[in-house]
Amino acid sequence: MSSNKNYPKSFSHIGITVPDIHKAVKFYSEILGWYVIMQPSKVKKETDTAIGQMCIDVFGNDWEEFEIAHLSTSDGIGIELFSFPFGIKKAPDFNPFNTGLFHFCIQDPDIETLVTKIVAAGGKQRMPIRAYYPDNKPYKMCYVEDPFGIVFEIYTHSYELTYSSGAYL
Repeated sequence: MSSNKNYPKSFSHIGITVPDIHKAVKFYSEILGWYVIMQPSKVKKETDTAIGQMCIDVFGNDWEEFEIAHLSTSDGIGIELFSFPFGIKKAPDFNPFNTGLFHFCIQDPDIETLVTKIVAAGGKQRMPIRAYYPDNKPYKMCYVEDPFGIVFEIYTHSYELTYSSGAYL
């Protein structure tokens, strides 16, 4: 039986390519508190394993092996880290005007402490911490970078709370 009703799909995970998987696992687990659910492991190009064949399907044949690790946020969103032995080892230039993934966002009510920890761990604060409703509600946000130059955002409150009242009105 098919249904024509459209419903919101849940978010499962995001994949991030990093230059050093061990440093990335350390940063994301120690600074952001994400759970390591699979330590860094090697994946080889081979057709006789399910993961090997899946990766050939996704990446094609121009690779031999790479490292992968899996983490999880407190609400069960997966973070899939990849590290390839080839490729450019720096983040792409920040250009939110081009089509593509612009950033991801995490939530922490203690935004000031988290931003300080990110900077102390080699990341960067891209802007001052800003309030959406400076005179009415304590909702804050800030853009930062991890030590590898990957841009992400921090909110103090949920997405639904932040925007349900019309943050720009």
